[in-house]
Amino acid sequence: MNEVLRLDGVSKTYAKDGPAPVEVLRGVELTVARGEVVALVAPSGAGKSTLLHIAGLLDSPDSGRVLLQGRDMAGLSDRARTEARRRELGFVYQFHHLLPEFTAAENIILPQLANAVPQREAAARAADLLGRVGLAPRAGHRPAELSGGEQQRVAFCRALANRPALLLADEPTGNLDPETSDRVFDMLMTLVRETGLSALIATHNHDLAARMDRVIRLNEVVA
Repeated sequence: MNEVLRLDGVSKTYAKDGPAPVEVLRGVELTVARGEVVALVAPSGAGKSTLLHIAGLLDSPDSGRVLLQGRDMAGLSDRARTEARRRELGFVYQFHHLLPEFTAAENIILPQLANAVPQREAAARAADLLGRVGLAPRAGHRPAELSGGEQQRVAFCRALANRPALLLADEPTGNLDPETSDRVFDMLMTLVRETGLSALIATHNHDLAARMDRVIRLNEVVA
């Protein structure tokens, strides 16, 4: 199975206050191959966050299928969906969402402990990842003691801590200034390439999108 992710005819409509519901996605067809980094380009409000939530098993489509590593996610129990998210998916958002009371290393160790990884192994994995992004000296610092770019690098490491098959990222550098965004994105791409990870990265930055293997636009994957 060469595909890590397949969205097959995915549609989603939300009921809003007003005379008619709002159709956010209609008939989306999208694939991400093993080891491929795909840019998802769409303007704000076009449905890319909804698409990522569906791909990440945080939301369910009204119709269509989500296949993760060839397995149809439809009909899974909440517990099974949570288990799949924890073991097979990594998430990075525009804002880092680090736990403020824990250090950088602890933020990377905790999701591993939730997956029953032994403490020593989890700590070694955290140290390795922080070293790869140049943050080994900052391992004992809490998020408030880190810059915005450093916080986002820690968030990248946390997303990769459990060695997921697929990384989903929603404007992962959108909250940073252009120079920091460029530098942090390079580090993300290096991490992804070194680990052989697949990734679907939503961005409105066409320069960043051009550095990925393939660029798709949301209107091009909607029937």
